[in-house]
Amino acid sequence: MEIRDPIHGSIFLPDGEEAIIESVEFQRLREIKQLGFSEFSFPGATHNRFLHSIGVSHISGKIFDNIFKAYPFQKSSNKARFRQMTKLAALLHDIGHGPLSHTTEEVMPRVSDLKIAVYSEPGNFQPNRRANHEDYTIKFVTDSNIATLIKKHYLDIDPYHVACLIDKNLFCDESVFTDGKINYRPLLSQIVSSELDADRMDYLERDSYFCGISYGNIDRDWLIQNLTIHIKDYKANLALNRRALYAFDDFLISRHHMHLMVYFHHKSVVYDEMLMRYLSSPDCKFVIPANLDDYIPYTDYKLYEHLDTVNNPWARRIAERKPYRVATELHNQDPERVGNAKQILTRADIDYIYTSSNIRLSKYHATASDEDSHIYVVDQYDKWDKPAPINSATQIFQKYEVARTIDRVYVSPEHLEQAKKLLTEKKY
Repeated sequence: MEIRDPIHGSIFLPDGEEAIIESVEFQRLREIKQLGFSEFSFPGATHNRFLHSIGVSHISGKIFDNIFKAYPFQKSSNKARFRQMTKLAALLHDIGHGPLSHTTEEVMPRVSDLKIAVYSEPGNFQPNRRANHEDYTIKFVTDSNIATLIKKHYLDIDPYHVACLIDKNLFCDESVFTDGKINYRPLLSQIVSSELDADRMDYLERDSYFCGISYGNIDRDWLIQNLTIHIKDYKANLALNRRALYAFDDFLISRHHMHLMVYFHHKSVVYDEMLMRYLSSPDCKFVIPANLDDYIPYTDYKLYEHLDTVNNPWARRIAERKPYRVATELHNQDPERVGNAKQILTRADIDYIYTSSNIRLSKYHATASDEDSHIYVVDQYDKWDKPAPINSATQIFQKYEVARTIDRVYVSPEHLEQAKKLLTEKKY
């Protein structure tokens, strides 16, 4: 099967991947938009998670091929198996995504209601919390028609082991990912999800393309060509040749700016907040089912159809495209100033929505102590230069240490001029 992708060109899919893509579970992703409400700000941003997932799988294969092009596996069959497991994990990483945006996770059931069998496996635990799209993904991969298709087309791959590459916290027999004495699970997981993964390489370029902007343009080919392997304590880790370090810096900055300029755009933020207010209201009738067969029809279109039929004021504003508007927007300001703005509107009896969007450059700020998450920098020319975690090899993390925060106060269109006047006249 061949797919023509506007980002990657021709993508060729073997029979097993084609069977998965043609399944009703995967076809559902055609009706899940990649950027949710962002199309109200960027009308071209109507692309979906279906093509994104195929793109991520395609990139993961290219990354694997580059890293292991001349690598001597002790057992040759392991190379093909590891590659296919990685491609399947990349292909299925978003299959459980909920309708429209992460906001609909507010009305997902408890994890226990999904009856995810692998969570009860030895070494795992049943989390006592509300389910999220990642839980649905694990359920799809391990206990649905998707699992059946994996077993049918890949006799040497267990769907559970694919899930273990999607969720590195799942416990499994590490010998499945071992060749000789080396455990390759950390590296294969990093290809799927890390600071330099196939997912980000695809969505940055794809989102930038469909939004009609340039913030997400990255030197993808150069990054892939310079990805390699570093083995520490018999564990394989993702590594980057030092000569591509500046491309990595640019990669992080591009993602940072995409958050500030696209993902945190004031329109998509307020639509998400209005949806949250509806979903958390007492009269909300939109509830995500736990049963996978019932879950499949729950797409963006089903949610929009539902919003068209209810009288809740927040639902009506979304359905009729009458969002609250920005009365003031503050960047990295003292919280006291934000509080003063809210007090001014409260005294004037003006209802408002307050949002605070914040982003840090990297997850390394939170996971620096997790060695399995480390990406290493190696120098192919200077053999005396010892491999080091990437966050200690570049100054980009220190330069962007502080989180960027955008505080906004929105009011209804009917009160916008009054609110702006009050906030202009009074110091806040």
